[in-house]
Amino acid sequence: MATNQTYYVPEQSKWPIIATVGLATTLYGVASIMVNGSQGESTSGAWITFGIGSLIMAYMLFGWFGTVISESRSGLYSPQMDRSFRWGMSWFIFSEVMFFAAFFGALFYARVFAVPWLGGEGDRGSSNMLWEGFQATWPLLNNPDPEAFPAPEKIIDPWHLPLINTILLVSSSFTVTVAHHALKHENRAKVKIWLAATIALALIFVAVQAYEYFEAYAHLNLTLRSGIYGSTFFMLTGFHGAHVILGTLMLTIMLIRIMKGHFTPEQHFGFEAASWYWHFVDVVWLGLFVFVYVL
Repeated sequence: MATNQTYYVPEQSKWPIIATVGLATTLYGVASIMVNGSQGESTSGAWITFGIGSLIMAYMLFGWFGTVISESRSGLYSPQMDRSFRWGMSWFIFSEVMFFAAFFGALFYARVFAVPWLGGEGDRGSSNMLWEGFQATWPLLNNPDPEAFPAPEKIIDPWHLPLINTILLVSSSFTVTVAHHALKHENRAKVKIWLAATIALALIFVAVQAYEYFEAYAHLNLTLRSGIYGSTFFMLTGFHGAHVILGTLMLTIMLIRIMKGHFTPEQHFGFEAASWYWHFVDVVWLGLFVFVYVL
């Protein structure tokens, strides 16, 4: 295997351009789904756009991951390159933290400031801002225009499906940690078992959340059109679900690499990066469970 002790400069790559196109298409599809869904319009075209963007992103991830893996296996990466990957992953996770901070901030502002003001509390509040008998309580189930924004009949019970998903994700954080320690001790059979268990827990989580969404739409009338409560609920839980799917893809790639004999106890940052991301996803869910479902 060739070695390179200097900083490796990759060749020109098409993957950043493809990633830009895929990401823009996917986000446009997501935005269209939310806008059309909230207005009661058809979302079929938006879903097609989202699907096309998702396929482009999948192609990009498969190709870009393959290029990086090939370069790493060829011995082109130096310790400096390893540090660059670590810093890059750290900043990526920080950007994701700020991404969710914006949505948690919107939820906090609506609950702590906007709704009480509309109910007449504080210097900016006025008892005449909405209508007689308006109750400024969270979750906001009495919307200003029930015909345009029908309120949900009730909220999701946090101690059933959300609790199950919390147990699943907390357990998956434990299993991926066990797999990481097994890799450090070169116990590859144990790595495969515990990493596969992590992926299985992740897939069950996605299935449970999909069923929860079905229950919300079909039986609780909790939709994107359900006012501020519905929009914040689906924005936070929906984007988190998308991150779970991405994290599951990353872990699956790590399992395939383990089965192919990749990684050593000393060099396995690809596995570490995936586990970092998975722990981040778990922590975000704990915040969601407390602030979206319980409180």
